Amino acid sequence: MYVGRIMHTRLVTVPPDTSLRKAKEIIEEKKINHLLVVNKNEDLVGLVSDRDVKQSWASPATALSVHELNYLLTQLTVEAIMVKKIITISPGTTIERAAYIMQKNRINALPVIESGKLVGIITSTDVMEVLLRSIGFDDEESARFAVLVEDRIGIVFEVSKILKEQQINIRSLVTWPEKEYPGVFQLVMRVGLENKDRAISALSDGGFKVLSEYVHDLTPYMPKG
Repeated sequence: MYVGRIMHTRLVTVPPDTSLRKAKEIIEEKKINHLLVVNKNEDLVGLVSDRDVKQSWASPATALSVHELNYLLTQLTVEAIMVKKIITISPGTTIERAAYIMQKNRINALPVIESGKLVGIITSTDVMEVLLRSIGFDDEESARFAVLVEDRIGIVFEVSKILKEQQINIRSLVTWPEKEYPGVFQLVMRVGLENKDRAISALSDGGFKVLSEYVHDLTPYMPKG
């Protein structure tokens, strides 16, 4: 999936001279976590998070009176606190690449630029939602289990064939490597809740050891070389 399919396009933007007080009001009213700062040409020039606003809002409180604090907050603008070195992506960026960029740079949002213009924004919450959907976690009528398999050609076919012969549909399938066991992957599947026991039994009969709950030691579940 690509960023362009899930990015937010109804953008909340403010000019650099927006007061901190106004920025706080907008964030609270719109129930958002980030404000996009644009200049007169609608070019992206900064990004302000609700965390940035809260930190700037609270920092002088212990040293100033309420009157002085209110005055200061009307004078302070988002330009003074916004992030100016912004990492952006295009609508054609994949969701997994966007997730990697966020994780690597420890950020929670990525503005989306197309042909030099701001067209959207994607957040870590959006990425997490896609991930949960892709692994079928939002499907309450499905059951999850996993098998440890060798990283070799045909292994997914072998597992799928066993379930196909039992007329069991795989609703989602995800793999990831086991760091402690090079060459071994967890093949995590979801099937209809009513098919769980039959699927586990069929895979077990087919020579696969099925994990349906957490275990401390994976050694007994290792695939036979």
